[in-house]
Amino acid sequence: MATKATKATKATKTTKATKSTKSTTKTKKAAKAPAKPARKAKPAAKASKTAKPATKATAKTTAKAAAKTTAKAAAKPKAAAKPAPAKTAKPAPKKKAAEPKLAFKAGDYVVYPTHGVGLVSGIEKETIAGHDLRLVVVTFDTDRMTLRVPTDKMEVSGLRKLSSRKVMDNAVTTLKGRARIKRTMWSRRAQEYEAKINSGDPVSIAEVVRDLHRNVGQPDQSFSERQIYEAALERLAGEFAAVESIEKEEATEKLEQVLNAA
Repeated sequence: MATKATKATKATKTTKATKSTKSTTKTKKAAKAPAKPARKAKPAAKASKTAKPATKATAKTTAKAAAKTTAKAAAKPKAAAKPAPAKTAKPAPKKKAAEPKLAFKAGDYVVYPTHGVGLVSGIEKETIAGHDLRLVVVTFDTDRMTLRVPTDKMEVSGLRKLSSRKVMDNAVTTLKGRARIKRTMWSRRAQEYEAKINSGDPVSIAEVVRDLHRNVGQPDQSFSERQIYEAALERLAGEFAAVESIEKEEATEKLEQVLNAA
């Protein structure tokens, strides 16, 4: 019995030694063997492959639903942002427009085409039919009349300052020229003469005086010719006197002297 126990003990020791030797050998081999590289992680793409593809019907339904949602979103107008309440700025006081300066003032001599030389007695302001107007008040001693011309109508009406000395010299030179009589009916010539007188141009008026002076005092001169001649001479003498600062009678005499010397 003792012998069997001894054998069993030896067998057990031999088995343990063998196992220990094997485990040691395995450990040495594991140490000698190169470490295996770690496995690479599978890309996410592969995982997606496992998902089952959606059917065509499902894809179409999804596309239609997305299109409807987009259309509804586009149709609904976005609520406009409420503007911040603007501060009510106080309106600036209106400045009165500067009144244009006139070419003349009270006490100046001016020429109105159909009435000749007049004197500016003043500038007045009046309200007519709801409109504020500035009026140039011109008095004509010869005709004993007063004329009020709106400042914005002066150019249209022909109201102007006196002619310069150069213009008056040209008119006097015209008187020295030779008369030019048209061979037309007197009625037509009379209309042309009146138009020249009413133009207010000193040179044109001088032409009338020159053309009609040749028959002054002649028996063949008509009454209308005499009237037109005197009207033209008076108109020319009036402006000539104002320019030369002399009396009208003196101016008339000087002009007649020029006509007689021609």
